[in-house]
Amino acid sequence: MVVVVALAAGVLGAVTNNVLAVVIKLAGKGYDFWSGFDNDIESIRRELLLIAGDMEDQLSEEVNLSAVTGLYKKEMHDLALEIEDFLDRILRHVVEKNCGPLHEALGFPNKLLLEAKAKELKERLKDAKLRKSNNHNGNVRQPSSVSPANTYSTKVGPVGIDESKREICEWGTKDVEGEPEQLSVVSIVGFTGSGKSTLAKAVYNCSEVTSRFRHKAWIVASNHMSDTSDQDSAVIKGILMELLEMLDKGGKNSDLDVEQLQTKISEYLKKTKRYLIVLDDIKNQTWWDGIKSAFPEKVTGRLIVTTTIQRVAKACSRGNGYVHNMEALDNNHSKELLKAVLKGRSPDLERSSTSIMNKCDGHPHALLTMANYLQTEDRITKSVCEKLCSNLGFYMEQEDSFKELQKVLMSTYKSLPKGFLNLKTCLLYICVFPNGCNIRRSRLIRRWSAEGYVKHDHSRSTLVVAEDTFKKLVDHSTIWPIDTSKDANVKTCRAYSIFHEFLLYVSMSAKFITFFDNKDRRDYRHLLIQNTSNSKSGDDEEKSRAHSLTISGNAGEAVGYFAKCQLLRVLDLEECKDLEDRHLDDIHKLWHLKYLSVGDKISRLPKHIDKLHCLETLDMRKTKKVIILPVEVIKLPHLAHLLGTFNLDKWDWEESEPQNYVPEKTNLQTLAGFVTDNNPGFLKLMRYMKMLRKVRIRYNSTKNEDLHDLLVAIENFVRADLDTGVGVRSLSLDIEKFSVKILRSLAYGNLKSLKLHGALNGLLVHFTSTLSNVSELCLWSTNELTEKDLSDLRNLSYLECLRLGGVSLEGLVITSEDFPGLLCLCLVQCPSLPKIEEGALPNLLSLRLLNHGLNGLSGIEIKRHKLLQEVALDSEIKQETRTDWEDAAKNHPKRPRVLYLKRVDVNDTGSMVKYVATERTVPKTWSTLLGKRANSRIESNSVDKPSSSDSKHLKREDDHSMKEAIVAADPSPASTELCSSAMDIDNDMPPSSSVVS
Repeated sequence: MVVVVALAAGVLGAVTNNVLAVVIKLAGKGYDFWSGFDNDIESIRRELLLIAGDMEDQLSEEVNLSAVTGLYKKEMHDLALEIEDFLDRILRHVVEKNCGPLHEALGFPNKLLLEAKAKELKERLKDAKLRKSNNHNGNVRQPSSVSPANTYSTKVGPVGIDESKREICEWGTKDVEGEPEQLSVVSIVGFTGSGKSTLAKAVYNCSEVTSRFRHKAWIVASNHMSDTSDQDSAVIKGILMELLEMLDKGGKNSDLDVEQLQTKISEYLKKTKRYLIVLDDIKNQTWWDGIKSAFPEKVTGRLIVTTTIQRVAKACSRGNGYVHNMEALDNNHSKELLKAVLKGRSPDLERSSTSIMNKCDGHPHALLTMANYLQTEDRITKSVCEKLCSNLGFYMEQEDSFKELQKVLMSTYKSLPKGFLNLKTCLLYICVFPNGCNIRRSRLIRRWSAEGYVKHDHSRSTLVVAEDTFKKLVDHSTIWPIDTSKDANVKTCRAYSIFHEFLLYVSMSAKFITFFDNKDRRDYRHLLIQNTSNSKSGDDEEKSRAHSLTISGNAGEAVGYFAKCQLLRVLDLEECKDLEDRHLDDIHKLWHLKYLSVGDKISRLPKHIDKLHCLETLDMRKTKKVIILPVEVIKLPHLAHLLGTFNLDKWDWEESEPQNYVPEKTNLQTLAGFVTDNNPGFLKLMRYMKMLRKVRIRYNSTKNEDLHDLLVAIENFVRADLDTGVGVRSLSLDIEKFSVKILRSLAYGNLKSLKLHGALNGLLVHFTSTLSNVSELCLWSTNELTEKDLSDLRNLSYLECLRLGGVSLEGLVITSEDFPGLLCLCLVQCPSLPKIEEGALPNLLSLRLLNHGLNGLSGIEIKRHKLLQEVALDSEIKQETRTDWEDAAKNHPKRPRVLYLKRVDVNDTGSMVKYVATERTVPKTWSTLLGKRANSRIESNSVDKPSSSDSKHLKREDDHSMKEAIVAADPSPASTELCSSAMDIDNDMPPSSSVVS
């Protein structure tokens, strides 16, 4: 109950924000009906904001909520939903300007009863708040640690963390005995409980390391957190004080300020010459900024930093160091862990453990917890394991055996920055996708926007705020990045499996998310239908309060349930396997709908789609056919993103005025991508869409007049004035045979990204000199480009990402003068590679050589690219070549990842190319370290183990040790889709520096 109520804070905060947004919209309308009860509605809004803030404060404190407080939270949540629904129905009436009075439209006999409803909601809020105030002493502070669970506990010794330990130990001892003397930092980063501290401890206790360093020290940074008003300053001083006490035992340091402490530590370390220090559990960059000057640069110092925050890890290891991202257990090691704990208590472990391994997804803390719980069972069978997995959320909430795991997962949720209620809500919202589902960033942030869980502010649009929210969640290791784009933003993500299970359970308990088979589903905000082919669509009179419906797999009769959800904002059908055209006939009744995606069997949309007044995103990318859209789609006033492969229905454009079909204040920003097919509709309309920033065109027309329309459309798009506020523009053209006219239409434009697919030989000279601002260029030539063609690309001095497909690069030399800002170089199916001279491409982060015939290193020396983070290769290359590249990566100072991507045949045209990630690679010697971590924090010749005077720190350290007791990591799923065509191939950049598997 405590966890459910705590997580409900984010839910109520999101609802409160939505209430505020509707109040503002209604107040701006100025209709007569509003003056009757606007004060009451405003009072309700203020009360909800106070309640949400109070809940957030309680979440940040460790308190056990009384039964009365818990009921109060539940009442507030239900009341907030009712208020939001009430205002939504008013807003629809006002915007549509329906005939008849408002009270009749809302089902009230007269206006007085409508006003009375608002007053009733207000009074219910006051009464609930009064009851809560009378019982405010019912909450008690939790103890600082969790009581031992009433279960068996099995100690298992260190079991082969050899590979990662060896690698970091090699880094630690390198150049210790010789020159150059310099500070080097390795940051170990990953999801909470993934074993960061345990891996650091294994290196710290390694005899080879101990023998090389005169001084060692282990500091648990989070031990110094307190409730002071200037918490960061207190932590920084505490860390420095503790370190100095270890180094200078006889000194009197209590009166020193931060700067004096930094100076004294630095002077001491300069004298020692060689030292190893572990800074465990650094929570934010401010801590690092406050202590880093204590470590002299020109001394052979080694620092190991552990953190859950990617940004902190990068900051610490900037310069001479690297970031080690934690890896996960594969199935073999997961099974080995279970066998070690259960010790023969499950003779049929091979069969019975499958469900557990799937559920835990390589997370060792979860595996250990479940194995310990299973020891309480008389007989461990397949059915027992499956029951545990299907009810795992319940066990984590209710069973003592799972309390420590619950605490670890809850700490991740609570670690998000205080005051950002929407951040916590957006994290919970990920559970609307099935566990294990890879989620596109664009899909997620557009859904957040549609739900109202992110809002624009005075300087940023809603989608920009959503992007920042997404980055914060990735940065805090709360969601798992799968692959990244050219600008280092995560492109695809998923929830950590065990975390998803935990958050889904509490979301269901808080009436936030539920499955369709829940008989009380009408009272939940978000509904999931997942492979429920036998489910009925529900009672005819049923009315749902859902704001989103997500269907995955088969839905049976329930596929049409959305018609009962009049308040839907999001309808996500792209993974629905049995959705057909007829099911969308009544889609126009969902007036509040902002986000609509459809599955692969849809071939048309109904003409009444123009009734979807609020629609912002229409995503048809899953469809396999060219969808014919009714022209009414373009008239939707709020439509911003039109995605898929589509064309407009037949229309007499010669007799029509195209501008009459485009709203005066059109909001269309993305038009990707339409097909001409001798239909000039979109080409004629494009010139009137002033807010466009991303366009993809597949030009199949044979009419000469259509070519004229294409040239005009392109010129208008690329040369649009900057004062439109559109910003960066992206254009993708798929044309069987390019002409000089088409390329010249791109000249002197405002483009930042350009992708060309088709016959390009001999034509590039006509535009490379006029596209000096392009930062991303993709060229897939269907006829052979020459070395001279490619040499002209040197004029693109601002290029950051270059992708070339089907091009022979023999004879091409890249010098230190070429592409000085290039971050990503991707060469696909290129039979020969260019020569890259020393000093060239100094800023390269990602190198992708996708050719199954690649032979060895092919003359590429990656050590020259000191910032390199990723190398991607075709999975079909021979083993000797794999070994060459993996060895080269391990000898690189940044330890770039080596990825193997598999080419997938596409049954469309020969020009289409698709690559997917292969199954993750886990080192064969990688396994886990179970049991309690060593009590000692310091082992050195000059620094003793903790004395009794350190006892004030031990309690917090023990708690921290429990969180980090197991070496594991974040598993990578198979078959991550990286690209869909030659024009969009590998549109990704590497994640933060990580270690080769």
